[in-house]
Amino acid sequence: MLRTLTTAAAAATALLAFAGSAAAQEAAPAPTAGSWSFAFGAATDNRSKEASKSDGEAYVFGQAEWESASGLFYGGAGLETIKSSIGSELEMEAGVGYTPEVAGFDLDLNATYKQQIDANPGTDDNAWEFTADVKRSIGPASGRLRLQHSPDGTGSTEAWTWYEARLGWEFTDKLEATASIGRREQDNSLDYTGWNAGFTYALTDHLEADVRYHATDADVPGEQYADALVAGISIAF
Repeated sequence: MLRTLTTAAAAATALLAFAGSAAAQEAAPAPTAGSWSFAFGAATDNRSKEASKSDGEAYVFGQAEWESASGLFYGGAGLETIKSSIGSELEMEAGVGYTPEVAGFDLDLNATYKQQIDANPGTDDNAWEFTADVKRSIGPASGRLRLQHSPDGTGSTEAWTWYEARLGWEFTDKLEATASIGRREQDNSLDYTGWNAGFTYALTDHLEADVRYHATDADVPGEQYADALVAGISIAF
């Protein structure tokens, strides 16, 4: 009889322990699979590497990005309006990236595929771009070095490389100034040096305005390499 009661008690204890464990597992939060963010915006010119991608005209963009729970990996896609030399007025892109920290420096290593929609038949309307950023912030000061390369650009441009250095200063938690200078070397296209300087201001937690002056040393007609003051606004959530 004692053995039977002891066994029953042990079984009851085990059952209660199992039930408690199951309840605890149900109460525990499920592991996260990362998070999504979205951004939309517009500006008076679409500037990339200090050159205009919209022939000096206004543009709009939208993008979606997923970030892993660890913050080490991300991926996303986006669209932006352009005016390219091969007839496209819309560019889409998709890419992935890795953001480790090494010796106190933040790295951002990414690969992006770009496709120009409805380009002229027979033209080179797509390209891969590979980017490596090294960033560091000390108090309100920040710096970034960037190296970008494409083995084959869009249109008649073949391989190109972009080198850039940027400095920034955060005056408040809303206002930041940045300035950068870069050099683009291209096969079968123009080599040039460009720079920009401007201010970014957080209007709200999700809305941001930017005013920036862009210039290059390219002495060619047209708006692509012309100096310009560009104003933009974006919303992110």
